[in-house]
Amino acid sequence: MIEPGLVSVIIPVRNRAPMLQEAVASVLAQTYRRFEILICDDGSDDDTPQLGRALADQYPGLVHYRWAENCGAGPARERGRQEARGEYVQYLDSDDSLWPRKFEVQIAALAKNTSAHIAYGWIRLCREGEVPASTPHKWSGREATALFPGLLIDRWWNTNAPLWRRSLTDAIGPWSNLRYSQDWEYDARAGALNARLAYCAEFVTDQRHHAADRQTGTGRWLAPADRVRFFDRLHRCAVAAGVSREDPAMRHFSRWVFRHARECAQLADQQAATELLAIAERAGACRDVRIFRWLAGALGWSRVAHWSEFARRLRGRAAGRDTQRQSWMSPP
Repeated sequence: MIEPGLVSVIIPVRNRAPMLQEAVASVLAQTYRRFEILICDDGSDDDTPQLGRALADQYPGLVHYRWAENCGAGPARERGRQEARGEYVQYLDSDDSLWPRKFEVQIAALAKNTSAHIAYGWIRLCREGEVPASTPHKWSGREATALFPGLLIDRWWNTNAPLWRRSLTDAIGPWSNLRYSQDWEYDARAGALNARLAYCAEFVTDQRHHAADRQTGTGRWLAPADRVRFFDRLHRCAVAAGVSREDPAMRHFSRWVFRHARECAQLADQQAATELLAIAERAGACRDVRIFRWLAGALGWSRVAHWSEFARRLRGRAAGRDTQRQSWMSPP
């Protein structure tokens, strides 16, 4: 049964006890008092399980702790989503925190704008060892009514900024098991459903940049096969949201995918490179893709990819003439 007015806060965590303590404290400090906290431990093997169980014992019925084998942040959030009882859903990364009025402000925004499915507000970036930023991070300080076409350029908010209506999270469905950017893929599926946004012009969350281990692990952003999954889903969702091939964001996206196709060719994964070229071509980068595919077939994928990257660097070009500045980049 869904409990009206209740906020279900889902916190995935792995080996991060001190930060988890702060994340939970930021929820307990909310001025809006109707919430539950679902701590979804993704296979921690340090003292995080002891803390999680202690918090559940300290706040019975309010804090719930579950441990499962390590599968990634997406499956951990999905376990929480399956147990959530609230009318609203808040995803909170364990190394970040919420401002005290977040739920109060965003629930009020959704009550005022009944056609909106998500309320979002400003993100404060907190770099380790530095004074917190005084301006909103990424594009969280811009008022938008929809997730696309911006998602084709960058994930322009973070996981903690939005508060979701439960009806939308049910419509989106399960979280992906992508190790990286599973939150971006989740947002894209919301965008494909034409989810409408309510903007709250104030800080609602802190995003912490730190040197500790990330839940996504270390290494390359996405394995070649997962890049195909990610970019194919992002493109399909954008098309479902009504973004055309002529949109500047779609042209940026096609160049971005083309660059990753070349990188996968350098990694000697011809299948992933071929599939990414097809996505880039569907999105718009036709002529360059056809030339690259012909040269790769004649001279070898890895060789042409290396030559292409060398030429790009020699000319000082970014991913292509249609490349746009991402949300984290400083203004020119």
